[in-house]
This record gives sequence, structure tokens and C-alpha cells, in this order.
Amino acid sequence: MYLASEWKDYEVIDCSAGEKLERWGEYMLVRPDPQVIWNTKKQHPGWKSPNAHYHRSAKGGGSWEFFDLPDEWSIRFDPLDLTFRLKPFKFKHTGVFPEQATNWVWFSELIRERVAKDSADNAAARPKVLNLFAYTGGATLAAARGGAAVTHVDASKGMVNWAKENAVASGLSEAPIRWLVDDCVKFVEREIRRGNTYEAIIMDPPSYGRGPKGEIWKIEDRIHELIHLCTQVLSDKPLFFLVNSYTTGLQPAVLTYLMSTELKPFGGRVEANEVGLPVSESGLVLPCGAAGRCVF
Repeated sequence: MYLASEWKDYEVIDCSAGEKLERWGEYMLVRPDPQVIWNTKKQHPGWKSPNAHYHRSAKGGGSWEFFDLPDEWSIRFDPLDLTFRLKPFKFKHTGVFPEQATNWVWFSELIRERVAKDSADNAAARPKVLNLFAYTGGATLAAARGGAAVTHVDASKGMVNWAKENAVASGLSEAPIRWLVDDCVKFVEREIRRGNTYEAIIMDPPSYGRGPKGEIWKIEDRIHELIHLCTQVLSDKPLFFLVNSYTTGLQPAVLTYLMSTELKPFGGRVEANEVGLPVSESGLVLPCGAAGRCVF
């Protein structure tokens, strides 16, 4: 399992009965989690006195109940010197998927090694990274910190603006990052026609979503197509390819098969595994989806 154990400002304290108790900096939140199908005793005092609690509705969606939580606050990811601005918004999210930190550490080291090999003083030697469904920029900033030139693509203007705020907070406002509000599939298709290539590709697609013009995205129907398209924008010196999934049907073995089939001509080595977060109270691990990694 790929374990995101490097956090100091984030912690899964406990999880039970469809919910998890988390510490985000100095604040504790209770949020639903569909993976938590066990029902154990909620002994930690945080369960009774969180700063906010997101309640799932039986009709779908849900709403926040606030007790003592600011509209916005920040946490740091010390290993990469990154700062993220957090705020609770609909669909229970806060602006960061903390389990993805295990991938940030992994690929930022690959980028640093490539930059050192190709000469860190030569801007042209920066590996180019394409980050699709880039959300609030965690992977974008990790890649930029490693020394890459990043193209950040997300269909939501609000998410791209939020990612820019995180870049400023992390001291990366001048980093070579292109911020694009666009449909990811259509963007890749245009890049193919333009002949643009990238040394690394990151994608974190939602299970279901809509593009800026109402385009429907359903991961099971579209992920193979997208991976295939992205192979056409890989450079002749590829570095890595990363696919994240929160969808139950895209298990590690499925990701391995998809990626191995499409990336075989490039000679890469594919490995896929579950992604998880350590749980303080139990000493166990909360599963948080899967990731497929290919190193060339």
C-alpha cells in the first residue's frame, strides 16, 4: 500500500460507522467516508466536540454543521514545504486530498533526479508535467517544487483560482506553471494536434463529473480513452505516468492492466497499489482508493 504517513498538520484520528474524525491543523472535523463500513466504539473525545461535522443526507449530498471553525485556514506539508488554504465547501471537501501526499513525495523525487541529471541551471532541461483534473493544485505544486514546468488543467475556474492561491501561499507564485480552465480530454486532443509533449503525466479523474459546457465524464467509460490519448503526448524521454482512482471498480489490478497495455511501447514499469492514511487510534490504515504508477 502507498501510505501517506508524512503529514504533521493532518491526521486521521479515528473512523467508525461511516465517518472519520480528522485533525486539520488545530481543527477537528467529522466527515463521512464510504469505506468505513465497520462500527467500533468512538472513544476519542473529538467525536463529541469537533469543530465541524458534515452530515450525509439520505437523499444524497449533505450539509455542514459548524461549531467553532473559521471560514478559511491553512495547513503545511513539511516534506515539500507546501502550504494549502482550506475551507469547507459542498460535497464534504476541504480543498486537499491528504492521501495524495504519498504520490507527491514519490514523483517530486523523480523530478529532482531528472533535473539534476539534465542540469538544474538550464531552464530548457526542466521536465514538463501535465496535471489533468488538477483540483486545488497539490500535485501541481509538488511537481513545481521538484523543479518541473507544469501545465495545470481543471474544468472548474474556482478550483484553478484556489490552486493559484495555494501557489502563492507556498512561495511558488513565480514557478513555471500554466493555469488552464479547460475540459481535460479536449485539451489533450488539441495538444496532440499541436504536437506538444510532456515528460510526465498526472491524472486524478473524478468518478463522475461535468465539463465547463456540461460535458459528462464517467470514469469507467472514459479512462481507457484518456490514457490512450495521453500516450500520444508523452515525449521521447518520458519520466513517469500516474493515474489516481477513487472508484471501487478501478482496483489496482485494473489500473495495472490499463496502464501496462497502453504504455508498453514506452518500456515503462507499471506498479499499482491501494492508497491509504494511517489511523492514530487503531494503528490501522484507512483505504483511500488506488494509484497506478509507471516509471520509464
